[in-house]
Amino acid sequence: MTEPPIKHITINSQKVAHAVVGTGDPVLLLHGWGANLRLLWPLGEQLAEHGFRCYMPDLPGFGESDPPPRTWTIYDYAKFTLDYMHSQGLERAHLFGHSFGGRISIVLGAQHTERLHKIVLCDAAGVREETPWLQRLSRQIYRTLSPDDANSPLARALQKARNAYVQRVGSEDYLNAGVLKETFVAVVEEDLLPLAPQITRPTLLLWGANDEATPLWQAQKLEAAIPDAGLVVFQNAGHYSYLDALPDAVRVIDYFFKNDE
Repeated sequence: MTEPPIKHITINSQKVAHAVVGTGDPVLLLHGWGANLRLLWPLGEQLAEHGFRCYMPDLPGFGESDPPPRTWTIYDYAKFTLDYMHSQGLERAHLFGHSFGGRISIVLGAQHTERLHKIVLCDAAGVREETPWLQRLSRQIYRTLSPDDANSPLARALQKARNAYVQRVGSEDYLNAGVLKETFVAVVEEDLLPLAPQITRPTLLLWGANDEATPLWQAQKLEAAIPDAGLVVFQNAGHYSYLDALPDAVRVIDYFFKNDE
């Protein structure tokens, strides 16, 4: 495997790192939360060998790209993706989204179908679990701990309580999010399952049978909700199923993108 040919461009005054490889029909690949284009490179490189031109950006806040200038929602990331496509002269493309990239892909598939050919959602996030009532109560209390005077004794005490709350119930992704913590909250609180019926492009779901981050039942819900969808499950694969089963993933994606049956 070679090193990705990373270059830097500017989109809306933000530095964005990306890599492009291959010739043929365009495929846009979107990575997961906390990842970057290097984790997509093994897939992109092999798809290029099958006659595709693969575009892999570091999403804002990840890899070598600048962070968002403010708290972003999933819809801001979808807009960025369209702006990236425009910067590369892509009117339409196939779309591959892994995990967080799958969230973006669900939004694009539902709201910007004219820009896409076919969609692959790989271990995609966006289907929310039913939150236990005690955690819902804790979250509501957490949200109320926002006094106006950040320097008051009460504010400092409440901030300490907020920090303790995060350490108890916060996810590893949140705890490691750094400057993206508020963006992470805005993203994960959005339930995207209601958008799934609006996806009109042919959609392939690739999933790891042992995925614990986005369990298989979430794939089954998406398959049932998307009008034209199919599900392929890789046994002995986890959340990064496209890497755990790379040869099979490449073969299935290649066939899906090239055939209209």
